[in-house]
Amino acid sequence: MKVTVDQDLCCGAGNCVMTAPEVFDQREEDGVVVLLAPEPAPEPRTRVREAAQMCPAGAIALDETG
Repeated sequence: MKVTVDQDLCCGAGNCVMTAPEVFDQREEDGVVVLLAPEPAPEPRTRVREAAQMCPAGAIALDETG
């Protein structure tokens, strides 16, 4: 799995950080998403999928090919 985020789309809701904190964080100054693990380990992948689905701005993209 490869994860990408579009910081320009991010609205700072924080759902991703609450769902998968080992993969996502937020900038202190504006709450915009920060990607900590672009290729997460197998264990949090279910939560990463949930975070992507819950993102109100659609700022998280997943590539699960290969």
